[in-house]
Amino acid sequence: MTDHSLFPPLAALAARCPHTRLPALRATLFLLLVFAAILVPRTVGAEEVLKIGSKRFTESYILGEILAQASAPYAKSAHKQGLGNTAIVFEALKTGAIDVYPEYIGTVEREILKHSSPMPLESARRELAVFGIGIGVPLGFSNGYAIAMRVADAERYGIRTLSELARHPELRLGLSHEFLGRADGWPGLAGRYGLRNRVTGLDHGIAYEALTSGQVDAIDIYTTDARIERMHLYVLLDDLNYFPRYDAVLLYRLDVPARFPQAWQAIQKLEGRISANDMIRMNAAAELEGKSFSAVAGAFLAQDRTLPSKPNGLIEQLFDGNLGRLTRQHVMLVLLSVSLAACIGIPLGIVAAFKPRLRQAIMAVAGVLQTVPSLALLAILIPVLGTIGAVPALIALFLYGLLPIVRNTCTGIEQVPTGLRQAALALGLRPRDTLVHIDLPLSLPFILAGIKTAAVMNVGTATIAAFIGAGGYGERIATGLALNDNAILLAGAIPAAVLALLTQFLFELVERVFLRRRFHLKD
Repeated sequence: MTDHSLFPPLAALAARCPHTRLPALRATLFLLLVFAAILVPRTVGAEEVLKIGSKRFTESYILGEILAQASAPYAKSAHKQGLGNTAIVFEALKTGAIDVYPEYIGTVEREILKHSSPMPLESARRELAVFGIGIGVPLGFSNGYAIAMRVADAERYGIRTLSELARHPELRLGLSHEFLGRADGWPGLAGRYGLRNRVTGLDHGIAYEALTSGQVDAIDIYTTDARIERMHLYVLLDDLNYFPRYDAVLLYRLDVPARFPQAWQAIQKLEGRISANDMIRMNAAAELEGKSFSAVAGAFLAQDRTLPSKPNGLIEQLFDGNLGRLTRQHVMLVLLSVSLAACIGIPLGIVAAFKPRLRQAIMAVAGVLQTVPSLALLAILIPVLGTIGAVPALIALFLYGLLPIVRNTCTGIEQVPTGLRQAALALGLRPRDTLVHIDLPLSLPFILAGIKTAAVMNVGTATIAAFIGAGGYGERIATGLALNDNAILLAGAIPAAVLALLTQFLFELVERVFLRRRFHLKD
């Protein structure tokens, strides 16, 4: 059953705005709302879904797929892929936006529970229970952090350990952004070994290419990474035992075993089944052999070593069967967010134009919202809203779309000659009538340009929404980054660019039709 109860309030809000009497603006807002209503069917009374999360790197994608496929025969499951870093995924688990995800003991100890030393599993279990979260089902392998160099460089500098690396501050390090900010990452490692090297923040998938091309001299790695051997890397010995153990486990909401008893029993059977060699092989199948995450997971569960390949070419990746779904999700995010931004931003722009004392405050707030990094804003919204997915993504995009609409509305009204307003008042028009019949019609090109700017900008920004499970073209971009696969990355970036151009063309078409109609009426 399709429920569009979300849209009448938006339509009512648009109808109450005096500026919607203008034909072009009313048509623009109406079309945005109608298309959004068509593109966003919501299911009412659906079967409860076991929501499985994963972080934004290959191994987590694969483990999430294994959990989803293992539980699928016993419960409806959904894998929310690549939700971002530890803070975002754990917050999603706390709020119930996901039910279970794969994690590592060292991350739980240092990053989540903020302990500086190893702790017994029972202690971790008691502390997590306060959040309504359990820990268990050790999967059978450990995947820790390490620092790696090219073998040739390690031999040339005589570096075998992290202590020896500290004697070469001239070497450049390329470290993942999560490692740079983790309690068990770079800050503690640099302090323990006295490292003073210049550090560059890189996406984990890109770091390998930067190391191979000589742009950096050492990178952080996971010990089950598939490319260590393939790229002839030397893993430096942690001679001061800084890194904790990172045994793979599951974090889950404590009510999951009761809500999904059969599915949970199936998941528990994974305990101890995945060896380090298994995980390295699966990572290699995805990153080096071009297998899909679902195929790798399915082959492991079936113990079938023959894996079907996923399409490797750009054309095949573009039209892999998911393009329609991703387009619908992406367009929905843009349409709804821009519709909301127009309904709120235009009245704010009017207030800013006629109330100079409030103008600075309104512009300052809209400007500050524009400067907040998108992932940071999404991380803030998740605990506030208690969910991941489309809702926090829509709110973030709405906030990013406000500034161009507010600014253009204010600028357009300021361009209206003061003499016209005075003449209108002299003829007996009330301020409201002057606004509707003089100010807004004359400033309409500016307003439409602001909405167009917000829409085009949000097409690009919406790709970040995939990191919190909202879908869209960002799914492909995130996967391409994780696998360092340019074809997958471009399969997400190209449709986003095409959609941005199409959005600009449609808005320009609306403007031309409106202007032609105005001139025709004048004639």
